[in-house]
Amino acid sequence: MVYEFVIVGAGAYGCAVAYHLAKSGHSVRVLEAGEIAAEASGGGGKRGVRGNRRDLRELPLIGEAYQLWPTLAEELDASTGYVRTGGVNLIEKESVGMRGGMVAAEAIRATQTELGVPTEFWTGEKLRERLPQASTAIQGALYAPLDGVASHQDTTLAYAAAARRSGAEITERDPVVRIFDRGSGVRHAVETANSGLVGASQAILIASNATARSLVAENFGCRLPTWTAYPQAVWLRPESEFQCPYLVGHDSRTLSVKVDNEGVIQLSGGWRGRFDSATDSGTPVEGNVAGSIRELEATFPSLGSLTRLGVDTSRAESGSVDQLPIIDTIPGTQGVVVATGWSGHGWALLPAMSAHIADFLATGRRPRQIDHTAIERLRG
Repeated sequence: MVYEFVIVGAGAYGCAVAYHLAKSGHSVRVLEAGEIAAEASGGGGKRGVRGNRRDLRELPLIGEAYQLWPTLAEELDASTGYVRTGGVNLIEKESVGMRGGMVAAEAIRATQTELGVPTEFWTGEKLRERLPQASTAIQGALYAPLDGVASHQDTTLAYAAAARRSGAEITERDPVVRIFDRGSGVRHAVETANSGLVGASQAILIASNATARSLVAENFGCRLPTWTAYPQAVWLRPESEFQCPYLVGHDSRTLSVKVDNEGVIQLSGGWRGRFDSATDSGTPVEGNVAGSIRELEATFPSLGSLTRLGVDTSRAESGSVDQLPIIDTIPGTQGVVVATGWSGHGWALLPAMSAHIADFLATGRRPRQIDHTAIERLRG
C-alpha cells in the first residue's frame, strides 16, 4: 500500500502531524512500535504549557500555541485537560551566572513580552501575597499569565482519534525494521515487522523521538547530536494544603511544580532516572528523587511532611546539544524528515509546531517559524 505520507511514531507529534495532513486531504499512515502515547507523550499528570523562561527562538511559536490551546479540545472533540493557570518563575539570587537572577529580571520580562509572552515582574512581597508558603529567601518572580498545563496522554489520544476520523490510518504494535529512500518501486518506503512494505509517495516523517537517532543512523548513516534521557516525575501529598494555583519554575534551583485538583504535587524539572537494561526502560535514582524533594522543601518550607505517592522515569525523551529540536530533511535523502531532540519542552508548542511540520512535509518548503530547528545550525 502506498500513501502520500508515512509517519514513524504515534506520540504527540506523530499523531498531531497526521491530523493536520489528513484534515487537508492527504493520505497518511502512522506506524507505532508500541501503543499510542506509549512513551514521552503518555503517563500520568500534566505537563506545562510554558512560555516563561523558554528559549527566545521559540517565543513566537509559544505565542501561536497560546492562541490554540484554549480551543483545542473543541477542535479535536475530546478532552485535552488544558487549564490556563499562569506560570511563575521564582528568583532567589541576585545573579545566576550571566543568565538570570534579580539583575536580569527586567530585561527578561521586557524581551519575553515583546516576543509574544506577556510577562510581569513580582516583588518578593507580591509573590508571597500570591504564594504565601514561598520561602522568604525568594526575592521576586517573573509571572506569565498565559502559561498553563495540559494532559499529554489525553491530548495525544485526542489527536490520534481526530486523525483517524479525518482518514489517517494508525497501526500499533508494528515496529519499523528498515526505511528506504527512493526504494522499493516508490519514492520512499518503510518496512515493518507486521505490515511489510508501506510506501510513501511524498515523504516519511520519523517522529519516534527517543528512537529517532538510532533509526537515522542505521538507515542513513547520519549521526544526530541527540541522546536519550528518562525524565523523572514525583508525586507527593503534603501534610499542609499547598496553596498554589500556578505552574511553578525556579531561576536557580532544579524545580518544576504543578498541583492537581486533589492537592497532589507533581515534581519534575530536570531530575533524571537511569536506563535499566533488565527492563529496557528507565528506573528511578533514589538520590535524584531525594534531591528534587529537597528543592521543593527549600522553596516551600511550610508544607510539612511529604508522603511519596509515586515516581515515574519510564518515559524516554530525546535531548539535543542546544536544547532545541531538530526538524529537517535527513542529509542525503530526498524527503525523509526527522523531528526529534525536543529536550523535554516541545509539548507546549504542539498545536502550533505540528501544523508547521505538516506544512513542511506537504510543500517541501521550510516555514520560517521553524528555521531555528534546521540541522545546519549544528554543523560547521
